[in-house]
Amino acid sequence: MSRLRVTLISLLGAALLAILAVLLLLREPPAETPPGAVTVTIAGAPESSLPGDRPTLYRCPMHPNVVMPGPGNCPICGMDLRAVRDAAPQSPPAQASPRDGVVRVSHSFLQNFAVRTAEVRRGPLTISTRAVGVLAHDEARLVSVNTKFAGWIEEARINNIGESVEAGDVLFEVYSPEVVTTEREYLAAVAYLRRLREGGAYREAVDRAASLLAAARERLRNWDISQDQIDALDTRGTASRRVRILAPASGIVVDKSGDSLEGMRVNPGQTVLKIADHTRLWAEADFDEEALPHVREGSPVTVEVDAFPERRWEGRILFFRSAVNPETRALTAFVEIANPDLSLRPMMDVTVSADHLVTPDAVLVPVESVLHSGERAIVVVDRGGGLFEPRSVVLGPVAGDRQQVTAGLSPGERVVVSSQFLIDSESNLKAAVAQLFGDGGSAESAAGPHRH
Repeated sequence: MSRLRVTLISLLGAALLAILAVLLLLREPPAETPPGAVTVTIAGAPESSLPGDRPTLYRCPMHPNVVMPGPGNCPICGMDLRAVRDAAPQSPPAQASPRDGVVRVSHSFLQNFAVRTAEVRRGPLTISTRAVGVLAHDEARLVSVNTKFAGWIEEARINNIGESVEAGDVLFEVYSPEVVTTEREYLAAVAYLRRLREGGAYREAVDRAASLLAAARERLRNWDISQDQIDALDTRGTASRRVRILAPASGIVVDKSGDSLEGMRVNPGQTVLKIADHTRLWAEADFDEEALPHVREGSPVTVEVDAFPERRWEGRILFFRSAVNPETRALTAFVEIANPDLSLRPMMDVTVSADHLVTPDAVLVPVESVLHSGERAIVVVDRGGGLFEPRSVVLGPVAGDRQQVTAGLSPGERVVVSSQFLIDSESNLKAAVAQLFGDGGSAESAAGPHRH
């Protein structure tokens, strides 16, 4: 009886092991996806044929790259696979060909991930540089109003900053005992010379009187008394208590020495008013250090202000400050701007733009087409028919969304500008890049030194 029980137990165990093995075979998980492959397939699963010998494939709705020839669960997220129709089972999108440095990408991959390419073009490379700044007076058109004698302002015609004046306008009147005394000396010299001439005096006496008159007139002129004022003194025949101070130039009053000018004592050389000609202004714009190779003295610029977004002013760079600002690492440029209608005002914020033509004939690609890997710069060239070639390039300057390539590409070729990170996977592109540079090679050895 014990022997029969042992035999039955042995048979039952063998049957259980056989059933378990069958279950394991039927539920065998899909092969692990090789590194860098995009499509996952299960070999050996039964296929259901459709009319026209088109098989039914099963794809994960959350991971479209997971494709199986039969129903089941997604090995990544566990969701049920959905049936789809395709002409043939999906294959990995890219496989390296170490012999020629080219990778092949399936047509379905290109469609699913919207791989875009752009043509390598030849054209002018113009670098646009922008800087922010503020408007200021043109210091060459800023004049100070002062007197060369002492006195007191008894009447002020201009009292407010911002008033417009024309050259020759009366600004204020000054009482100066010194000037009054000189005017009287001048009138006395005029009368003395007239008497000598009318009385038939010796020529030597007339000449001495004429010298005294010339000396008095010269003192008045040295005090900025105009010839018209001296002629009026001759006509009047009496000294005036006040001296009229005239505007030396047209412009706008931008500064004055006190709150009220009337009654103020003035000393020789003291600045009473400042007048600025605003038909030309300066913009003090700060350019970054990186922009300095592309801007220089005399460069034409375009000026914009927020107050007039629809307008542009033309200007040119006059000169730069001698040193870079150590805090902002920027260099200030002084830009001259014509302002004939006086729309621009000092202290306005401005944006200054300068365009510099680097070369009229450059090989250009989109900036996003360049892959940077350490010291190397690589682009993926579309050779057609699903073939892509990683290629080392030497870069020039960047101009907006365009990158200059000085070596490695020819006009008319096409480069990938999107989804390079998918093509450039661990198992696909690295073998081709290694073949491109050779064992221990580098991009520099293939295409010269790398430049930014």
